Amino acid sequence: MELDDLYRRVIMDHYKNPRNRGTLDEDSLTVNLNNPTCGDRITLQLQVEDGIVKQAKFTGEGCSISMSSASMMTEAVKGKTTEEALALAERFSSFIKGGQEEFEELEDIEALSGVSKFPARIKCATLSWNALRKGIEHQNQ
Repeated sequence: MELDDLYRRVIMDHYKNPRNRGTLDEDSLTVNLNNPTCGDRITLQLQVEDGIVKQAKFTGEGCSISMSSASMMTEAVKGKTTEEALALAERFSSFIKGGQEEFEELEDIEALSGVSKFPARIKCATLSWNALRKGIEHQNQ
């Protein structure tokens, strides 16, 4: 099996079987973002206690890239401090634009590496990560 095929399978698995899809209670930090160029939209909810992301859930509609990325992101940030989550979002942003970041501890994220070849799809992949960044930065104000 070629690497592209493996990556495609990982993306489709997250799309068809999203991790952390759903909602949290009303006390959660909630961020709504959309990508008007392709119609992707996401509602991200975070439960942050003592500076640690205890829970992350999302709902929304969009392409396989945006929904898979949201699934991967929510898995990646649970248990991280808000600073670690923001640093991870920065690394992802660099990675998705063709940077040489590695995600050994989060192998599924590497399946999105091919997105950098399609600039119009970068916004799809970064939508949930931008929601994460916006939510944490708003909370820290």
